[in-house]
Amino acid sequence: MKHNKQQDKPTDTEKEEKNPQSETEQQPAEEPTDKNDNRDTENADNKSEVDWQTKCTEINDAHLRLMADFDNYRKRTIKEKADLIKNASERIITDFLPIIDNLERALASMEKAENVKAIADGVNLIYTQIMTMLQSNGVSVIPTENLPLDTDVHDAITTIPAPTPELKGKIVDCVKKGYKLNDKVIRHSQVVVGE
Repeated sequence: MKHNKQQDKPTDTEKEEKNPQSETEQQPAEEPTDKNDNRDTENADNKSEVDWQTKCTEINDAHLRLMADFDNYRKRTIKEKADLIKNASERIITDFLPIIDNLERALASMEKAENVKAIADGVNLIYTQIMTMLQSNGVSVIPTENLPLDTDVHDAITTIPAPTPELKGKIVDCVKKGYKLNDKVIRHSQVVVGE
């Protein structure tokens, strides 16, 4: 029976024979994990590259759309500017039409009228109507009376001896009125300055 017990116990050589098989089974198990890690990093690299390509495509598409929108905006703005320049005087002309009607009536009545004062009053009304229309469109008369010469808005065409000492260096007479459109001088006043 002793002999049987020894046979039941594995010997060292048998243990070694069993262990190499288990070691070989373990080694292949370790190698695939390394390959899986490499595959995972390759997949991650491929995925990140695909992500970058997708982002680049999206950015490029957005850029092209923005360029197209800007080009359309530029063309529309140029067209609007051209229309504004072409039709800028339309409002002024429509404001002048009633004045022209009144002027035609005045001219027709001058042929028949014998009262000069009535004609003068009619012409004065037309002048007032014109000045009101110009003021409503931002045009104003440049003041000149008894003011010092301002070369930004006045043109001195001549000088005369000042009639009074207070008028020395000041405007004595206005030969032609000057006008401003809003704050821009569109015609300088032509004035006579006292010296």
